[in-house]
Amino acid sequence: MDASQRYRLSNGVEIPCIGYGTAPLNEAIGQEMPVGIDEALVCGYRLIDTAWAYKNEAYLGAAIRRSGIDRKELFVTSKCSNRFRGYEQALACFKESLDLLRLEYLDLYLIHWPAKDGPPEQWQKLNSETWRALETLYKDGYVRAIGVSNFWPHHLEPLMEHAEIPPMVLQLEYHPGYIQAEPVAFARAHGMIVEGWSPLGTGKLLNNETLLEIGKNYNKSPAQVILNWCVNTGVIPLPKSHNEARILQNIDIFDFKMSEDDMSTLSNMEYIGGSGWTPDSITW
Repeated sequence: MDASQRYRLSNGVEIPCIGYGTAPLNEAIGQEMPVGIDEALVCGYRLIDTAWAYKNEAYLGAAIRRSGIDRKELFVTSKCSNRFRGYEQALACFKESLDLLRLEYLDLYLIHWPAKDGPPEQWQKLNSETWRALETLYKDGYVRAIGVSNFWPHHLEPLMEHAEIPPMVLQLEYHPGYIQAEPVAFARAHGMIVEGWSPLGTGKLLNNETLLEIGKNYNKSPAQVILNWCVNTGVIPLPKSHNEARILQNIDIFDFKMSEDDMSTLSNMEYIGGSGWTPDSITW
């Protein structure tokens, strides 16, 4: 594998095997991202993941224009915010994102988090109405693929029961110690490609002794070991960093292959660090 390899979604659209995540790293939402996005594009990232909630879509759009990269080479993802659930609201959120990005279309649009408050018939209907908006955007040619983020099977099953177009991507938190085996298996059984946000466990895995030792075997950092493990488990990692050296390091992961024992060690680690967020605990 190398950074140019792409997976084929269920509708035939191709998606890069690694991406650059732009979720805020601190409270300065949007303020530091221009440097990171520019550097990521220079280093060869072609999948860039953002969201309305990240407040950096205008920066991303400007970085794309500065880069001079052919739009067809890029795979731009954004997400419908929790504040815009429902059919008309989701369409309005998408329009605002597209206007901020100053793009004619998105490659992938996701529902950021599932609705889950109230009786099941209430939140299930709200998720279905939001999904119907994504189907409209897809059919009208404004997005090349649609999917969901942070949905578990009990959110996906009722949505898919009423969906005209099934989700093509499931994005969720994924890293050693938190592989979310049930949602990943469900997604794959239903033809979805899986993307992993926070693949480095919000940075808490980078000083882990086990990962440091494995990294020494390949002359690689713990981050590179983790990201190599991600792509070799068939999950698209979305690492994020503002540090230029680390941005480059995070895509330099295709020149080594870990042993089956080392892969198994990463796949069976106990929980060490992560966001602590789950779909049923998010209230914003």
